[in-house]
Amino acid sequence: MAKKAKKKDKANSGSTIALNKRARHDYILEDRFEAGLALEGWEVKSLRAGKIQIVESYILLKDNEPWLFGCLITPLPTASTHIHPDPTRTRKLLLHREEIDRMIGAVERKGYSLIPTAMYWRKGRAKLEIALAKGKKAHDKRSDIKDRDWKRDKQRILKHG
Repeated sequence: MAKKAKKKDKANSGSTIALNKRARHDYILEDRFEAGLALEGWEVKSLRAGKIQIVESYILLKDNEPWLFGCLITPLPTASTHIHPDPTRTRKLLLHREEIDRMIGAVERKGYSLIPTAMYWRKGRAKLEIALAKGKKAHDKRSDIKDRDWKRDKQRILKHG
């Protein structure tokens, strides 16, 4: 008998929900962590519909626990009538204690910031990618733009001869 081909479930495929492209421009990203989120039901439905913005969000460590601030999850109009959703509420991040301790050390001693860079699905659960980041100065941003333009021009020259 022939084996049936498994269908790929969209929730299990690791698809991206939201990206923070601005983070690479404003920060030097170093270590990355994968964190789960404590979400409510209406938030998960909104994530499936792609109604999220993480560009202006940031992570703070309060009482040795990481919290996501400034993340906007727009509620769907079909949300339940007995629930009053708060689109910008603070959400708890779920990480292992060792990872939290490493973050605390880097933030308090070395002056790093915690920036969310991406949100995606992994095995049916929403995950947030967090990066330890150092802020860039204006001259660093200009040199990055100059390097990126030069690489693009070099590719054009090589392609067209």
